[in-house]
Amino acid sequence: MRFMTPFAVDERAKRVPLASVPWKRIGSYFKPYRLLLAIVVVVIACSAVVGALQPVIIRLIVDRALPQHRTGLLDHYVLMMLALIIGGGLLGVLQTYITSLIGQSVMNDLRVSLYRHLHSLSMSFYGKTKTGEILSRMTNDVQQLQSVVTDTYGSTVNNLLTVTVTLITMYALNAELATFSIVLLPLFILPTRQVGKATYRVRKATQEKLADLSAHLSETLSQSGVLLIKLFGRQAEQTATFSGMSQSVKQLQLRQALIGRWFFMSISIITSAGPALIYFVGGHTLFGRPPSIGTLVAFTVFLTRLFGPIASLANLGVNVYGSVALFGRLFEYFDECKEIADKPDAVHLESPVGHVELRDVSFSYEPNRPVLSHLSLCAKPGEMIALVGPSGAGKTTVSSLVARLYDPVAGAVYIDGVDLRDLSLASLANTIGVVTQETYLFHATIAENLRFAKPDATEDELVRAAEAAAIHEMIAGLPNGYDTLVGERGHKLSGGEKQRLAIARMILKDPRIVLLDEATSALDSASERAVQDALAVLLKGRTSIVIAHRMSTIVDADRIYVIARGTVAEEGTHETLLRTKGLYAELYREQFERALLDAPDLERASLVTFA
Repeated sequence: MRFMTPFAVDERAKRVPLASVPWKRIGSYFKPYRLLLAIVVVVIACSAVVGALQPVIIRLIVDRALPQHRTGLLDHYVLMMLALIIGGGLLGVLQTYITSLIGQSVMNDLRVSLYRHLHSLSMSFYGKTKTGEILSRMTNDVQQLQSVVTDTYGSTVNNLLTVTVTLITMYALNAELATFSIVLLPLFILPTRQVGKATYRVRKATQEKLADLSAHLSETLSQSGVLLIKLFGRQAEQTATFSGMSQSVKQLQLRQALIGRWFFMSISIITSAGPALIYFVGGHTLFGRPPSIGTLVAFTVFLTRLFGPIASLANLGVNVYGSVALFGRLFEYFDECKEIADKPDAVHLESPVGHVELRDVSFSYEPNRPVLSHLSLCAKPGEMIALVGPSGAGKTTVSSLVARLYDPVAGAVYIDGVDLRDLSLASLANTIGVVTQETYLFHATIAENLRFAKPDATEDELVRAAEAAAIHEMIAGLPNGYDTLVGERGHKLSGGEKQRLAIARMILKDPRIVLLDEATSALDSASERAVQDALAVLLKGRTSIVIAHRMSTIVDADRIYVIARGTVAEEGTHETLLRTKGLYAELYREQFERALLDAPDLERASLVTFA
């Protein structure tokens, strides 16, 4: 983990022109809420009219009720004004509720849609993308968009209608003063472009830095990351790294907060100076016909209603420019191709028999770096075949192709004669079960982890699966039994217990084909024997493809394929391959001699007898 220096914003970075922003794509998320959007427009229009009537009432009070001391008329106008204030407040609450409902609904749809899309992407995407980066876009970016989406529509419509109704009313009262008032409007609008440009750059850089920070936290605060840091004594170094990254975020967020503050301060000054200018112009009768005192007072209120929305619209433009970066980052994930997807006419296997064949398969994770080259092998229904070979030979890649985590570059993988690319993903998932060396368990109860294979499994089914995997007695001995939390990644269980729990989960799933990838290589002898007993139950009557470092576990395989340099170097039974005295015999002899040297005297004698 390298030390990350404070992020410097590229001043030459160009803002995406608004014309090129996919507004139609963004608008598609609002389409299901068209009725609510229309209701909001009606509510806002009513609110704008109510707001415009208040200065008119003030004008009537000042020009008619107060000079003539007509208290009855004054009371009438005051009651009208109070009614308008209360009505405007209620309309504001209703507007806030509906716009918040629309905004939160859109964000919920966006989150769920992105989550669904991420699960549809192939493993190659996750191989090149940090988990923290994904989490940052799912949380930080979406969270940033929530306020934009919630406020943008209602604020825009509200401000536009308010300005429109206000201007109409102002011109109806006094055209000269209204014209003078709108002369100041360009002062609010012209600086917006430059402020938006700077905001876009800094907001984009901030989100990228937050993604880096999230990725760093995800790696260093996970159980495995903390353990590694403690064992190597790198706490101080990692704290310094985090401090540098956090400092970068602080600087960017501080800059983002300060951008445009001078601009908005000038708007505030103009807004405050507006009433004084109205009194000056009206008092000096610069337009010939002197306005009434009530008109002057009304116009000072109108200016607040006019300049406020204009300033808000200017600020809205800044927010829209900045939010383009957030939408762009989310759409980057939405635009990731689904390399592994169902065809429109995908085949569904109703009763799979479990015949697996790889025919002339070639594969590479990266261009010009082949992992498999013209590899062919097969496993007949009910057979157990084993894959052995040096590390990096491509054994795990074979199991990944059979599970269709990836598609071959050339050749094809077949189940019951059907190319996996023609088979539905749901059907394939039901047909294949995988048990790997590193068992993944969710931070949930034992029962919940087991039911991940079969959500509707009964208590009796859980017990039978656990008994078959030789793990029931251990579970029953726990204080909470099957309701015991296993901890993050199952850290409360031993390696052998996690493996047997994974086997019980697979027994519950009841797949026709089982892939075992180094399922016992990391276990001690006692745990290995317990897991092997559980595996014997799982594999009985099923087609199985076993990858094993310990060759003693696959001597009874129906057929052994020796993988070397991405292709099949040898194949046959254990005895046949030993007599051939090729690569398998060499690997077996090396492993046997190593085990013989490491074993105690009594166990060494049994190994010699076995050999």
